[in-house]
Amino acid sequence: RAGHERQAQVARALAGHLRANNFERWLLAEALDLLVDGASRILRELSGGQYDLVHDKGEFFVVDHYDAGLRRGVRTLSGGETFQASLALALALSEQLAGLSTTAASLESIVLDEGFGTLDAATLDTVAATLENLAAKGDRMVGVVTHVPALAERIPVRFEVRKDARSARVERTGR
Repeated sequence: RAGHERQAQVARALAGHLRANNFERWLLAEALDLLVDGASRILRELSGGQYDLVHDKGEFFVVDHYDAGLRRGVRTLSGGETFQASLALALALSEQLAGLSTTAASLESIVLDEGFGTLDAATLDTVAATLENLAAKGDRMVGVVTHVPALAERIPVRFEVRKDARSARVERTGR
């Protein structure tokens, strides 16, 4: 009798957990945890060990190891640091999506089309250095769509669109 009661108790608890909204909430929380863990690992690399990424109740924070492990909201990051955190999330998401694929598909490239024209010189330098570090690792291609000459010059392989009155052509420059 006690065994049957215990089984019924477990069945009720399991049914409660599997209700559509509870299960969906749990699944989303697990996916977010995995995403933030992956992004944190990548952000640590991109930031030279300065930042880890964490989340709590829908808010993102960084742990600043250069400031005694202070936990700060991501809104306090500079433009370059925000770019690094965003790129880390995008790269982690691409890793997760590749891992979920039932085929041998992989996402080995990302194209960024950001508002680089609005970034100040220091932020552009951080962005360029981050992209150079990724390129040096060689395990993923990151493409950038930009109209900012200072950023374009630092990208080793470029495809430039040249237009005249009648046509446009794409020309490869760089290595």
